Amino acid sequence: MAEALKAQVEADPEVAELPSAADLMRDYKVSRGVALRAFAALQHEGVAEPVPGGRWRVVRAGSSSDRRPLEQRIADVITNESLEVGSAFPSASVLAERFGVSRPTVTKALDRLETAGVLASGGQGRVRTVRAVPNREESR
Repeated sequence: MAEALKAQVEADPEVAELPSAADLMRDYKVSRGVALRAFAALQHEGVAEPVPGGRWRVVRAGSSSDRRPLEQRIADVITNESLEVGSAFPSASVLAERFGVSRPTVTKALDRLETAGVLASGGQGRVRTVRAVPNREESR
């Protein structure tokens, strides 16, 4: 199964994420343990790496990905987009699409930024705003 997944990744340069363990179990009619061993084999070969949420991302030679915690990458939005204190911050849905993660994952990262004093919550259904502009060194 690992070889079949590897061949699929090599055949299609657009593939960025592997199927879930549940999809592999259904499609290949194998147990969860077999699917997880296939992921482990692909990780050992450097073809894939785990990402939060139990998913697996394809690793391509020559490509680099930002492996910093999501809240640090989200904090970079403030400096990269030159947002100032009091500016509206992008919504969790917009950030989820931008970073390729689920909205609940983004919400947890935004909550950590609120706790750190970087963002201010407007409450449910209201826009978050920038409370403090992080220094470049702090966000790295």
